Amino acid sequence: MSSKQPKYEYVSTAKLPTRMGDFKIHGFVEASGQEHVALSYGEWKADDVVPIRIHSECLTGDSLFSTRCDCGFQLEKAMQNIVDNGHGVLLYLRQEGRGIGLLNKIRAYNLQDSGMDTVEANEHLGFDADLRSYDICKLMLDTLDVKHVELMTNNPKKLAALKALGIDVVARKPIDHGITKDNKHYLKTKTEKLGHAFDPHVFK
Repeated sequence: MSSKQPKYEYVSTAKLPTRMGDFKIHGFVEASGQEHVALSYGEWKADDVVPIRIHSECLTGDSLFSTRCDCGFQLEKAMQNIVDNGHGVLLYLRQEGRGIGLLNKIRAYNLQDSGMDTVEANEHLGFDADLRSYDICKLMLDTLDVKHVELMTNNPKKLAALKALGIDVVARKPIDHGITKDNKHYLKTKTEKLGHAFDPHVFK
């Protein structure tokens, strides 16, 4: 038997009442020590199509109500969609700033204040435009007995990542929510340079 530590590991589950409904929170950890959580709501059978959202941590948007991005708006909308549907899963991954971390995201914001777009700022700091990994999603979904999903996302890379992990993505549901005067340029850049599937009319 190998003594090698698993790359990803399930830890524990607890109740998580929220203002939108009563969820369960499931903890996971990487071998590196990085922690992630999944929120589940309601019940489903193994063959059901379950609505899910993969959401990367965004302290500024999720917790500090920033309008520089649409992250906090999308988080709230996804949770409400799950409750309205009667069941679903939110995978919350600790990948701040598309994987560059909080302080580097602030450095990138400073460069954006000076005229760079979000991709140029990341690259100026020596990072790829998007460093996120979605491999842990497989363990999360397997733990929750989810095999078929309807994915709430505007990012085709998330859809491709799940399919590569063997997850049956039955459909993609757009989540065009939280577009403000402060983030239109940011979202337009993600559409043009990162392939996000926003409806072009939102930028007019």
